[in-house]
Amino acid sequence: MKPITATAGALAVMAGVTLAGMAMADGGVKVQLPDISGLDQQQATKLIADLANVNVITSNCPGYEISNGEWTLVTGTGDLLAAKLGLDATAYDSKYYGPAFKLLDDPQACDRIGPTAKPLIQQLVDMGGGTTPLTETK
Repeated sequence: MKPITATAGALAVMAGVTLAGMAMADGGVKVQLPDISGLDQQQATKLIADLANVNVITSNCPGYEISNGEWTLVTGTGDLLAAKLGLDATAYDSKYYGPAFKLLDDPQACDRIGPTAKPLIQQLVDMGGGTTPLTETK
């Protein structure tokens, strides 16, 4: 079985590419995604919100940057959760990324959310995900 990998593409693209087993993020980074099958709707909803917040903060706040592999893990897992929750790209953006970007209006948001990035990424790793780039098998 090929690993499920993440990409930075739109949710519709992610769903199609994931079925093939491997996907490539910007810059060609591929990582193992976690197993989210055991999450109930409440857990999935909390995790997708946390991932959107961490993605926005680590992308916009100096001192909280994450690696390409970590970013791919965060965004790819968010895409998987969106599919699990039945969200199309528009609903995903408005429900989770709209509020996440509003965090940037709060001067304390970087220092409040930024430190949660590494523990959240570790949680995804503990669920079977990875941040180390994989090589594609043919």
